Amino acid sequence: MAETEDLQNAIKVDLSSAKQNNVVAGLLKSAMLPLQQVVDAKVTEEGRKPRKHIRQTAWQKRMKSFEKWNRTMRRKARKVCKSQWMFWLIVILVFLNTCVLATEHHNQPPWLDDFQEYTNLFFVCLFTFEMLLKMYALGLSGYMVSLFNRFDFIVVISSILEFILVNQEIMPPLGMSVLRCIRLLRAFKVTRYWASMGNLVKSLVNSIASINALLVLLILFIFIFALLGMQIFGGRFKNEESRGTFNNFGQSCLTVFQILTGEDWNVVMYDGIEAYGGIKGMGAIAALYFIILFVTGNFILLNVFLAIAVDNLSTDEDEVEAEEGGEEPPPIEGGEGEKVIGADGLPVFNESDMKIQMFGENEYENGEEPPPEELPEGAVEEEKPIVEEEEEYNEDDSANSCPPIPEGTAFFVFKKDNPFRIMCHKIQAHPICSNIILVCILVSSAFLACEDPLKSKSQINQTLGYFDYFFTTVFTFECGLKLVSYGFLFHKGAFCRTPFNVLDVVVVSVSLISIFGGSGIGFLKILRVLRVLRPLRAINRAPGLKQVVQCMIVSVKSIGNIMAVTVLLIFMFGVIGVQLFKGKFFMCTDLSMDNNQTCQGEFITYKDGDINKPIVEERVWERSPFHYDNIMHAMLTLFVVATFEGWPGILYVSIDSNEADIGPKQDYRPYVFFYYFTYLIIIAFFMINIFVGFVIVTFQSEGEASFQDCALDKNQRNCIEFALKAKPVRRYIPKNPLQYRLWAFATSPFCEYTVFLAILLNTTSLAMKFYKQPTAYTDFLDVLNQVFTYFFLVECILKLGAFRFKNYFRDPWNAFDFFIVAGSFVDLGLAKINPDSDASIGFLRLFRVARLVKLLNKDEGIRTLLWTFLKSFQALP
Repeated sequence: MAETEDLQNAIKVDLSSAKQNNVVAGLLKSAMLPLQQVVDAKVTEEGRKPRKHIRQTAWQKRMKSFEKWNRTMRRKARKVCKSQWMFWLIVILVFLNTCVLATEHHNQPPWLDDFQEYTNLFFVCLFTFEMLLKMYALGLSGYMVSLFNRFDFIVVISSILEFILVNQEIMPPLGMSVLRCIRLLRAFKVTRYWASMGNLVKSLVNSIASINALLVLLILFIFIFALLGMQIFGGRFKNEESRGTFNNFGQSCLTVFQILTGEDWNVVMYDGIEAYGGIKGMGAIAALYFIILFVTGNFILLNVFLAIAVDNLSTDEDEVEAEEGGEEPPPIEGGEGEKVIGADGLPVFNESDMKIQMFGENEYENGEEPPPEELPEGAVEEEKPIVEEEEEYNEDDSANSCPPIPEGTAFFVFKKDNPFRIMCHKIQAHPICSNIILVCILVSSAFLACEDPLKSKSQINQTLGYFDYFFTTVFTFECGLKLVSYGFLFHKGAFCRTPFNVLDVVVVSVSLISIFGGSGIGFLKILRVLRVLRPLRAINRAPGLKQVVQCMIVSVKSIGNIMAVTVLLIFMFGVIGVQLFKGKFFMCTDLSMDNNQTCQGEFITYKDGDINKPIVEERVWERSPFHYDNIMHAMLTLFVVATFEGWPGILYVSIDSNEADIGPKQDYRPYVFFYYFTYLIIIAFFMINIFVGFVIVTFQSEGEASFQDCALDKNQRNCIEFALKAKPVRRYIPKNPLQYRLWAFATSPFCEYTVFLAILLNTTSLAMKFYKQPTAYTDFLDVLNQVFTYFFLVECILKLGAFRFKNYFRDPWNAFDFFIVAGSFVDLGLAKINPDSDASIGFLRLFRVARLVKLLNKDEGIRTLLWTFLKSFQALP
């Protein structure tokens, strides 16, 4: 019986087709063995006898029903926690809690204190209930998985502890309730429905790891230079009123951080120079400390924030593009969808694939590869029409080209083939007409700026009025030609269907009204200045300028996300500042009085510290211009701090702040420096650089937008462009033996380095002048100047003899040298003719130092740097 059951349960497989291949037959047999074991186990389980039912107790039944009810309730609670209405409810509650915190201000009424206390308790209860609900629904371990949930847990616990400790009067308010304001960060969860904001927040989160490493390096940098500053300048500053000193470690760190921000760093440097006897003594060497600190910290270290911002924004943009392009089209039949994967994990394309990518559709797109002998001919034939299409496109896209006459009747009179309409189109489309209009726009705008608004009847205004009639006539004639050529509005391609053309019509109409409508609306003529925007049509002639304008427009449109995050962060720091500093920025003009009651009457001060010059002044209880008494002034103060303009003054007022409505006490709260340190790191160093990084990334993406369908990357395109524009370098070699010897000597390394040394010595001699120098010293420098002038004259004559006149001036460097030598001799002549004259062009000799660039250009690193500088300079216009 057992054998019969085994035969019934056995899996039968037909191996007749695999008899010829022993490997395939063995693989099939080995695969059937586990399946047979599964089938046997299932049959054995079915053959077992059912267990006897064990009777449950009442307690077990209750526990089972409770567990079932508990699972159902947790499932419902989880559904509630993950629902959209719950998400938006919490966001609204966080927003309302933040608004209540923002209502706090100095000298607020008692009822507002009670309202804030009760609402604080209300929100603490709500957020505690939310936390417990999520813990019940997700479990403690599941709740702690989310970073936002862990943050909520810390905020709620700290809020409960603060509420209990404050109400039991165990300790004064710590301001920990401000953490509930930071819960507003939870609103960033909405970014999953807001793609652009989500990309920005993702970039900020990805930057945290890099910023942490940079912060460690920044703190080490501050510590090292603070300790070094204490050793060099500790107790040496002579200016007792200066707060930027190195007298202790904390003050040294604060001073170093102030120098890194670049605000008033030169004042600290001058104090350090004076501490060592001024610039003529050891002060010049002491200044190296500040120069190294500023260059290394401000120019290099802090710019790493910008590099991090650009890197993360660029990475996130590439990921977004990859996600958008992640859905590939279905493979084309005929082998097109099958790709060979190489050893590096990338697809290997054959010649036909590359041909399709480079040239688009062709006759072989169905998967049939061309014969090898016919492929080169086909490739050559494919190139010709594409080049022609590009040329035609460039012609249509040029600035001188103009749209053709559209279909439709202009003013219901002039048809498309009307001779008068064709003539008007030819006139307004001519390049000469466009250039005349541009000149008229610029001149008329300049004349508008010359008008005298205070003396409308003056002679210059009357003269400019006549010119105004002329320019208005020209603009009216141009506008009439375009209206006849393209029609007014009622058909496709009409003139007024373009917003910029509408601006032209409005400006011309206003000009006509201002002339014929009287002086009552003459102010409308100022709108004609808007016509100066019309030269922007020439942007198509300059691709670089077009890219810059497009970058500016795209940046302005997309900068709102960064602005929203920055304003939110400033708002949160403002709420913290209100709780820390409200009512604490008051002081009496008489520093000996520390409250409003004693700050009464008059007091005596001494002008310039001279006891013989007493001045009687009135005591005034005043508040600092920048303060934190309410949220709006707090945000304004923090914005000023973010610009670095005068922020050390605000910092020291905060450090000296005492209790509310009490005068300052020097260095009373030095720990508030960490508030400003954190704020400047997040806002000034990082978020502001996010603005700059976004503009850089936008500029790069706009520059690559026109090449997005090109199979070549930027470096490959630059190589091809260089190969197309490269020209052979022409070098003149004379045939005359005597001239050849002069040429060989003038171009020899010995001559070049001798001139290089002479330029260095000449530049050094020019730098040796100083105020109230002795007469003999002045005569020595004049003789030295003449020696160098004659030396460079000999060099100029030598090169003129070696290259001859035409070839000499073909090199721009030689023309530059000739101009400098000629200017030097003119300067010597003027000095001989009129020695007492202040007129001198000796500054031209300073430009000789520019010739050093020609020799330094031989170094590869300097050559690369100079090439980058020249390319950047060419892009500036």
